[in-house]
Amino acid sequence: MIKILKYTLVILLLPFMAMAQNATIKGFVYDKKTGDGMPSANVFLKGTKYSISTDVNGYYQLSGIAPGSYTVQVTFLGYDTIRFTITFKANDIINKKFLLVESATMLDEVDISAKQQEKTTEVNVSYIPVTVEDIKKIPSVGGEPDFAQYVQVLPGVVFTGDQGGQLYIRGGTPIQNKVLLDGMVIYNPFHSIGLFSVFDADIIRNADVYTGGFGAEYGGRISSIMDITTRDGNKKRIGGKVSASTFGAKTLLEGPIKKFNEETGSSASYLISAKTSYLDRSAEYIYPYVLEGLPYSFVDLYGKTSFNSSNGSKLSLFGFNFNDNVNYKGTSSLDWKSYGMGSKFVLVPNNSTVLVDGTFSYSNYNIQLIEADSSPRTSEIAGFNMGLNFTYFKGNNDLRYGIEILGFRTDFEFYNFVKRKIVQQQNTTELAGYLKSKLISKNKKMIFEPSFRLHYYASLRNFSPEPRLGWKYNAFKKLRFKFAGGFYSQNLLSASSDRDVVNLFYGFLSGPENLQKEFTDERGNVKPVKSRLQKAWHAIAGFEYDLGKHWDLNVETYVKRFTQLANINRNKLFDDDEDHADVPDAIKKDFIIETGTARGIDFLLKYDYKHLYIWAVYSLSWVDRWDGINKYMPHFDRRHNVNLVAAYTFGKNLDWEFDCRWNLGSGFPFTKTAGFYENLVFTDGINTDYTNTNFDPNNPSGSNSQLGILYGELNAGRLPYYHRLDLTVKKTFATGENSKLELALGVTNVYNRKNIFYFDRVRYTRVNQLPIMPSVNLTWNF
Repeated sequence: MIKILKYTLVILLLPFMAMAQNATIKGFVYDKKTGDGMPSANVFLKGTKYSISTDVNGYYQLSGIAPGSYTVQVTFLGYDTIRFTITFKANDIINKKFLLVESATMLDEVDISAKQQEKTTEVNVSYIPVTVEDIKKIPSVGGEPDFAQYVQVLPGVVFTGDQGGQLYIRGGTPIQNKVLLDGMVIYNPFHSIGLFSVFDADIIRNADVYTGGFGAEYGGRISSIMDITTRDGNKKRIGGKVSASTFGAKTLLEGPIKKFNEETGSSASYLISAKTSYLDRSAEYIYPYVLEGLPYSFVDLYGKTSFNSSNGSKLSLFGFNFNDNVNYKGTSSLDWKSYGMGSKFVLVPNNSTVLVDGTFSYSNYNIQLIEADSSPRTSEIAGFNMGLNFTYFKGNNDLRYGIEILGFRTDFEFYNFVKRKIVQQQNTTELAGYLKSKLISKNKKMIFEPSFRLHYYASLRNFSPEPRLGWKYNAFKKLRFKFAGGFYSQNLLSASSDRDVVNLFYGFLSGPENLQKEFTDERGNVKPVKSRLQKAWHAIAGFEYDLGKHWDLNVETYVKRFTQLANINRNKLFDDDEDHADVPDAIKKDFIIETGTARGIDFLLKYDYKHLYIWAVYSLSWVDRWDGINKYMPHFDRRHNVNLVAAYTFGKNLDWEFDCRWNLGSGFPFTKTAGFYENLVFTDGINTDYTNTNFDPNNPSGSNSQLGILYGELNAGRLPYYHRLDLTVKKTFATGENSKLELALGVTNVYNRKNIFYFDRVRYTRVNQLPIMPSVNLTWNF
């Protein structure tokens, strides 16, 4: 192990060991109108190999520059290009900020070539960058664009339904997908109705979505990452937004505390957002034909203040409060609440090429579900996370390393279907360090991103070494091959079972103690369970091909092997005590071990130029699980998934927009009903008189019997195909220099497809997803 670590460090650090006496230019790129940093702007020295894209804060750094005079160019789509001549001397470290101005004309060739250049300098395997502009191109269910609706159209993502739906990413369950908001862990990012996230789309600067193969800077999850960064408030003037629709309403207010100084770059600003859903009340009048009703409501509050110094160093303080409620009359009631606060900083030393950033935050999530039988389920997770990162640059290469510390407490209580109580309370601490490097060959044909993470789960006394690798080969100008893979681990597991078809309860557990001691693999080999961690490895390969000037094709095939998973034991019948020492673990332990595999191939075709945007995705996938006895397909195993999105802007002043989305998905697995029987409850054990135990003299029928269900083979059936068409038309009216009014008319499920939600076995009734639902939204930006 020591030798492996030694050689890994040498490989990662080799390009940075010999620093030539060359110059460096660094700084920030700002939007002149708002004073906000601009991520993904291209900064390069014309006619040379030196180029870079700004990070999430708008920061750039070009280093290793030979002394001489150069023309610096700064480009961003939709903005005027900046050209600036500068002379470098040996060992110069020059700080320079740039202010970009929105362009009055269409994109020029410089913008396009800069975007093309990024394809050849970044590995970008299983990576989708998301901006607010992208989110707004999706037909907005309820009138307001939302991050949850955009994520559903990404390659490899499976969404299980309009009501209570969850996102499953390339075979990973929601608990295996890590969601970060400005570095803070968000434990439940989506509301119960499934159409809305807790994030106001207007506060998002950008989101980095990794569907697999992510680098060592991320850890603690074994499937995917969603890293969301919020923008700062307007640093020039007070502004905001007010909107209302048939689904809900929201408001946003922002402005300067200290106005942005174009000479120094210093500023301070605030941003406040609030949104709510009143669908549980409005549906009764607007959508009375929804037979089961729409008993969903939520309130989301978010606030942020940002302070920028003259050299670009920055401190942000933020907090949130999210609430969700579902009340199915006579069946169940669910409430969850989440709140938190945090800080994020960036340090830019004046005479150094290092960039330092970090986070510290605390959050709490609590959920309670009360079902018809009055058996409550409760789950709470509360804790902190902090991180410190250092980034060095040399030419087109960079080195990043850092540490991460997490501490949290979980409290869980649950009754399984035979009324056996399962309880867990645990405190957990995790420590991690990582090292990551990006290396580009001299001829720019090869890009390597080796990285290594060492994650220590203190409460489990378990070290997890996790090597990872990203690679790209620029074969031709239009064709690029790529690969990513690595090892991953996590402690958290879900408080709901993967076998549940519909489950609004989204709780958390840490590595369980009451776990089976041995596990039988698919070959029949009995192996000891040595760790309580969940583990996986990823292998992803694919290619990018430029079909035309504005057409991009991306193809990726992947395998995710889940080498150890933990799941709630739905088959528990006995307590795990001395009286049941001879009872098999499979029916007395609270949790069981499973393994699984997800494999598939994703095709993405994209066109984005001038007024037309096209996004076409096809995914073919297989997901399976092995529980030590049976191999089964989990309820989210969808063989075929198609998403087609189009957005078109038109009109004399480009003030009309038409958006559409069509989704087709093959049927999910489900367990068929084999039969019914009268369920006898032996309340007095062997002394129960089974001949009249279900007799009730107060019941006119004389019966107090309960219906028992005999289930068939687990998930051996398939539900019908799912498909839905959504449309939105928007019209914008200019009402002032800095204000506009937008009217949006939308229709969800245009042709009223009856997509199945679930089947009520007791009432023998089919319950469908959302029917056709028109919506109206009016928004005023000022």
